[in-house]
Amino acid sequence: MPGDLVALLRDAPLIDGHNDLLSGLRSFRLEQPGEPEPDVGTVVDRFMTDIPRLRAGGVGGQFWSVYVPSDLPGHEAVTQTLEQIDGFHRLVARYPEALAVARTADDVERARDDGKIASMIGVEGGQSIGCSLGALRMLARLGAGYMTLTHNDDTPWADSATGERAHGGLTRFGEEVVREMNREGVLVDCSHVSDDVMRQAIEVSEAPVVFSHSSARALADVPRNVPDDVLETVGLTGGVVMVTFVPWFVTPEGAAINREEVAVMKRLRAEHPNDPASVERLINEWLESQDRIEPTPDHVTDHIDHVREIAGIDAIGVGGDYDGVPYMGEPLADVSSYPRVFEALRGRGYTDEELRRIAGGNVVRLMREAESVAARLQAERGPSLVTIEQLDGS
Repeated sequence: MPGDLVALLRDAPLIDGHNDLLSGLRSFRLEQPGEPEPDVGTVVDRFMTDIPRLRAGGVGGQFWSVYVPSDLPGHEAVTQTLEQIDGFHRLVARYPEALAVARTADDVERARDDGKIASMIGVEGGQSIGCSLGALRMLARLGAGYMTLTHNDDTPWADSATGERAHGGLTRFGEEVVREMNREGVLVDCSHVSDDVMRQAIEVSEAPVVFSHSSARALADVPRNVPDDVLETVGLTGGVVMVTFVPWFVTPEGAAINREEVAVMKRLRAEHPNDPASVERLINEWLESQDRIEPTPDHVTDHIDHVREIAGIDAIGVGGDYDGVPYMGEPLADVSSYPRVFEALRGRGYTDEELRRIAGGNVVRLMREAESVAARLQAERGPSLVTIEQLDGS
């Protein structure tokens, strides 16, 4: 791998939109209570992510997901999210020579200049706030950089791409959630949401939206991916689609498995009610039993090419989703693999300036725009105190 390419990524800096190491660490603690957590300051084979491999991959900024299952009761989801945020802050404190908390675009660039990996919080799913704008504001105060409006299940105020989609998109309270996220400077993340929510969130949001880990539906037909009309709107409104590496979201063969997975997931939930840990374990075992999909850098760059064709170069980022799936395939096995994707892009004629924009420049610009919108809104109005009952009824 050309050394100058890794240096380019570190300087950009390369910002990845989604990593689930914190979920992996939580699973370890639950499986082996009392045992010390793995030292991710060294290479840890259990995970796809550790600091040496982040360094080798040229990563200079990471949104660390504080994911909790989306079928948890509201208050339990909020509590577990707080525990995951605690895990985020413990992770950064454990490796101060390598990681630095970043809440703003300036923080990201400062961390890069200090030779550290800027670390941001990504809240994966609106279940993490229950139905409380106050909880949203507290997550923002604790450092939430973005919130994905849903995960795999509908919330009481927004439809998921893989849920029942009973709301027709965002409810009135869901629109208020988006507005309050704008006021708090929390990026509106539209990965995992239904097509209606994608379109409505872009319309309601005064700041550009982000897709933290999604790819192009035209190339891999799964509801998690972004359809062309939404890609076009993202480009027109200054948003960013952070293309994911997940085998089931970047290849047609993987997309077919993903469509079957949704049905299997519903069956497992019916068989194991109120036991999300068992469902997660069993669905991962099911995935392991399917034909192994081996995405290559070219699969990912095909999606990047498509996003560029529809939305433009300023609408592209990367969101690997490492440690969020059972495997990635050998060519993109772990977080040291990012330079392979950018080498493939360079081979397709992308200039170094374009590579910098894809790596992180577009996301830094998006963060600055969201910060500007938040400053204006905070000067114009106070926090919203409405409830879901007041807007949507009981």
